[in-house]
Amino acid sequence: MAASLWKNILGPRLYRVISHGQTRSHDYQPNALEHYSDNIIKIVSFCWSFSYYTSPIIATYLYRKSYFTIVGLLSASKFASTILIVLCGAYFIRGVGRFGNAEYCAFLSLLDQVKNTNTIEQRRRIQHYDFEFSHWPVDFRWDEVSGDFSKPLITSSKSAPQGLLQTVIALPCTLLTNVVIGTVGRRLVYPGSTGLLGAAVWPALLEGRGKLLEKDNGTRAKLLARDGNEIDTMFLDRRGRPNSYNGHKLVICCEGNAGFYEVGCMVTPNEGGYSVLGWNHPGFAGSTGIPYPENEANAVDVVVQYALNRLGFHLEDIVLFAWSIGGFSATLAAERYPDIGAVVLDATFDDIVPLAIAKMPETLMGIIVRTLREHMNLNVASNLCRYNGPVRIIRRTKDEVITTSEFPDTASNRGNDLLIKLMKCRYPQLMDEDTIADVRQFLSAPDQLTMLSMYTAAEVEDSECQRALKKYINEHTATYPLNIGNDLVVPTKRQLAFYLVCKYLLDFEATHCSPLPSHMFILPWDIREEEDTEVETTI
Repeated sequence: MAASLWKNILGPRLYRVISHGQTRSHDYQPNALEHYSDNIIKIVSFCWSFSYYTSPIIATYLYRKSYFTIVGLLSASKFASTILIVLCGAYFIRGVGRFGNAEYCAFLSLLDQVKNTNTIEQRRRIQHYDFEFSHWPVDFRWDEVSGDFSKPLITSSKSAPQGLLQTVIALPCTLLTNVVIGTVGRRLVYPGSTGLLGAAVWPALLEGRGKLLEKDNGTRAKLLARDGNEIDTMFLDRRGRPNSYNGHKLVICCEGNAGFYEVGCMVTPNEGGYSVLGWNHPGFAGSTGIPYPENEANAVDVVVQYALNRLGFHLEDIVLFAWSIGGFSATLAAERYPDIGAVVLDATFDDIVPLAIAKMPETLMGIIVRTLREHMNLNVASNLCRYNGPVRIIRRTKDEVITTSEFPDTASNRGNDLLIKLMKCRYPQLMDEDTIADVRQFLSAPDQLTMLSMYTAAEVEDSECQRALKKYINEHTATYPLNIGNDLVVPTKRQLAFYLVCKYLLDFEATHCSPLPSHMFILPWDIREEEDTEVETTI
């Protein structure tokens, strides 16, 4: 009995029971003892989290009130001891309450069985419960499959090693950047990893996850990444379902810096009939860790491995779909797995540094740039340029987040720079300085009508552009980079560049956080589709 009571004291919170057999879906109903004691634990936890983030203010107040003296420290220790006694009592009472709840005891018994024997049937049954994810058993490990694990994961670049003298001289700046990124920096870049935001959106996450589990028959899983972080995932399998013609393709969704799979971009491909795999960044909701670039690389790597080796999809049938800062994670995966089917980037930027410079005070520019380059070098364009597969860039014409101007406009949207850098890598002879200037002006058009008029004024003939590409591919290769354009005159280069822009780019008249409609989730154009054996004319 004592052992069972101890397990109830340390057991996970149970949130919801999913329908199975004769049991209908319902929220878990704790008895009075568990309910009130758990509220005390939540209040103490929230106060601790709040005091952590406001610690400089609290420390200043305590100093002014003389709490850093012997007498003050004794008073503070008495207060802390009282809180600790209350917290221990709350945990004990909560355990007693759970011990008297038959539903919780049945759940805890099943969880013990899964941890001890871990059969397929037990794993299927544990899916009927939504509970605290830290207690969820690991479903897939990064090292479960054979392979060359000595190969390092591709991450953001670091500064080149320096000599001893340079290291000593740079030591103050290095220490300052470490403090900045460890305190406010990473929380500004990835606010979804903060406990306060997590607590604020928790009811929405719980509701969203319930819909995915119940309405869409989702399968939740815990993946163990190479760095030891646990990644929370949700899989919606549409293979073999009626009217799910796209179910054989898997869309892996990479969320934004305050996005969660429970309420994020999974809904778009799901409504389009695709199989979908969502995951949360390290430190977001059920996932553990801190969302540094290295951890992001490890997380998205184990997600792809899970899709290949546990869910049974092939690389060519996987599409990486990313929103906002999720483009960094998606392009890391595309770089590491070059045979992956396609990449779709929605409201994504090319590089985080220009955005930070535009949003932050000019006096802090030096330390901001150094901090980001050293610790959060989210260079999406650099990763994307090392992927040779099909790419779609969705640009939001009213985006207020990834623009560098004071007010939203298409000219300063960093999605333009992402597209130009991609085209420069793929068509280096075509994208010279004059053509880049023409493309930038084309992308700066305020609306679709203006873009159409510029397209018409440039006398772009789609059929002629297609023939030029087919001719080059048949005579040379369809593998990037394509050296097409070195023998073309300026107007012809402009025509071909405008044609290619329209192949890669899809405009969506919306703000940054507006949900993407499923009809706008269109798989990218593939240049290999231009291959043909017969070529009649060229541009």
